[in-house]
Amino acid sequence: MTRHFIDLTDAGPDAIAAMLNDAMARKAARAGWPKGKPDADAPLAGHVLAMIFEKNSTRTRVSFDMAIRQLGGTSIVMDAGSMQLGRGESIADTARVLSGYVDAIMIRTDDHQKVLDMAAHATVPVINGLTDASHPCQIMADLLTILESGKALPGLKVAWLGDGNNVLASIMEAAGLMHFDVVAACPQGYQPSEADVTKGKGRARIVGTAREAAEGADIIVTDTWISMGQAHAETKLKAMMPFQVDEALMAAAKPDARFLHCLPAHRGEEVTDAVIDGPQSLIWPEAENRLHAQKSVLRWCFGQL
Repeated sequence: MTRHFIDLTDAGPDAIAAMLNDAMARKAARAGWPKGKPDADAPLAGHVLAMIFEKNSTRTRVSFDMAIRQLGGTSIVMDAGSMQLGRGESIADTARVLSGYVDAIMIRTDDHQKVLDMAAHATVPVINGLTDASHPCQIMADLLTILESGKALPGLKVAWLGDGNNVLASIMEAAGLMHFDVVAACPQGYQPSEADVTKGKGRARIVGTAREAAEGADIIVTDTWISMGQAHAETKLKAMMPFQVDEALMAAAKPDARFLHCLPAHRGEEVTDAVIDGPQSLIWPEAENRLHAQKSVLRWCFGQL
């Protein structure tokens, strides 16, 4: 059966743990190497990854491109507007065509149903590079970053501040699978759906104030409040400002708490410069870990983990 990585549940806790262990080992083995040098075993030599972008990207584009290169393979990068997708060809037909050309497909889009349709009609692995509903590849990088910081996942308290968006949905899903707790502080009107909270399997809850979420937290996480193309920005910003991550909020967490943000950041909105550039911030290792985590996601999709 073809392995798709649409959401974290597609892999499950044992496979997630195996991917994280593989990512840490491969990252360590490459210390000091040129970025473009393939891994010693080049486990995906000869494989081609097609990457489809319907949304702009920096980290997803570069990290997946470098991931397949370091695994010994190659990539084809396609913007939806320059494909027949942009002229009305269906996702299903695109999936069938690409399956005859490449070994895997990564798609970054604004509509989760498109990824589901791609997976339903492709005969090669399909990876969710981001949708409006979830962002599992980002959370794999976040979990890797947390482990590298010396913290264990079981029993961890993760505090989320701000918008109840796709990244939060995947963090709550991860909490249910990997046995840590998520406390999310979101303003009224911007809270996650009950279905997303349920994915936390009793380990995710929503609170009304930023301080309640942050108190005693091991990890503080936020994301940009205004996504690409999102309307009513002024109204949303006003509702979100009480949930800004600043030094006072970080002080409510544990003394060794760390800060994560998937980037890009709107400094002065969801987070202050003092926090994002401060000693508790792990945003740059977190960004790099998109590469290392996604290498292991690719290996899992091909049945190597």
